[in-house]
Amino acid sequence: MTASPPQVNGSTRPTMPAIGDWRPITPEPVEEQSSPQPAAVETADEVAKAQAEAIRAQAWADAEAKRIAAEAAAKAELVKAEEEARKLRLANDRAERKAREEQAASEARIADHQRRREDAERARRDAVRQDVEQQRDEAEQTKAVEKSGKRWRRVALGFYALCAAVALPVQMNAFYDPNAKYLLIAPVFIEVIALVALVGAAAAVTAGRPHWHYRLVAWAGALTAASINIVHGLAEYDAATAFGTALASIAGPGMWDLHEHGRIRKRDGKPSRRQRRAERRAARKEAARQTAEKKRQAAERKIAEKAAKAERAKLAEDRRREFEDVWKEAVRIAAAVGSDPNDDDVWARAYRNINGCDPGESIESITARRAAEKRVESALTGTPVNTLSKTTNAQRAAQMPPGPNRVLKTRATRRPGDTQKYSDAARKQAAITAKNAAKKDAR
Repeated sequence: MTASPPQVNGSTRPTMPAIGDWRPITPEPVEEQSSPQPAAVETADEVAKAQAEAIRAQAWADAEAKRIAAEAAAKAELVKAEEEARKLRLANDRAERKAREEQAASEARIADHQRRREDAERARRDAVRQDVEQQRDEAEQTKAVEKSGKRWRRVALGFYALCAAVALPVQMNAFYDPNAKYLLIAPVFIEVIALVALVGAAAAVTAGRPHWHYRLVAWAGALTAASINIVHGLAEYDAATAFGTALASIAGPGMWDLHEHGRIRKRDGKPSRRQRRAERRAARKEAARQTAEKKRQAAERKIAEKAAKAERAKLAEDRRREFEDVWKEAVRIAAAVGSDPNDDDVWARAYRNINGCDPGESIESITARRAAEKRVESALTGTPVNTLSKTTNAQRAAQMPPGPNRVLKTRATRRPGDTQKYSDAARKQAAITAKNAAKKDAR
């Protein structure tokens, strides 16, 4: 509600309509008199006008104050509503963003799970396929090896038979006697001895039994047949016949023995010459690598020792500079025990002798820590700091003897001999503490 001032530029405004309970005060009409009024009447009229004007001014001021208050309240409500709307909008945006993030995270987890499952399934299929392919390759390789071994066995046996056919005529001619034709069976017997021995060696190799004696018998028979061919061939024929038939006697059993030798090496797992060369090269490379690694470790150890030595020297210099009195005590202790003043045990002992506490602690740090503990206790319990106990560890028993009732209700008077004297170390530490406190107060 807006109220207008009662006067503008010295002129009275016209009467305003009634608004609510407020009514404008209008002066009653004054009847015109023909004769002039006395001065008292004029004064009363002026007073009444002034009072009416004051009342109108007060009413206008009250209405204006109410209007301003109402506008302020309306603005405050508007600001409050806008702030609540802003907070609600931010909360809604935050909730929506969080929901989107959670949905995106959920979708990402689902996608990641799906991807990992697909990867696992693909890896499983690849592993199965590789296993099948490997088994097929191994089966094909085994089949090829068996086929090749059988072919090599047949060829070796055929070659053995061919060599025997080449070598037997000269041997049979050597044993031929018209009066003893049964001796013709001797060269066949010699060749069969070598064949039977080699078959026994093959069986021993297959069964995993010793085979060297079978091979020795086979080579003895082959060398015997070769010797007969050489001697008889040189005597009855030429050198080519003699040495050719001797070579045939050795080549057949020798080729078969090569076949068995390969089987023996495969059974025993002996590496081939190429594998042995590769192993030797790998061993040389490994030895070189180990040597280089040892050299590197030795160099690193040397650098670390040098750095540690420099660090210890720097630590000793820092201790000598920062704690002169403790360093002097450490020098005395080290000289007494035959050690280094910078040794940790010696330094800790010297620090306790001078400061009465472990290295890293001091009277100032202990005092500050106890003050901080009191502040924390005050914050936790709500008790003012000045009402807390002055000492963290109060004495459990009084130094003075108890009274007649064995209860110290009043403060007793100390007398000489009431308490036990302090030790020399305690008195020395108390003097050091007092000296440090005096220095601190002086600063």
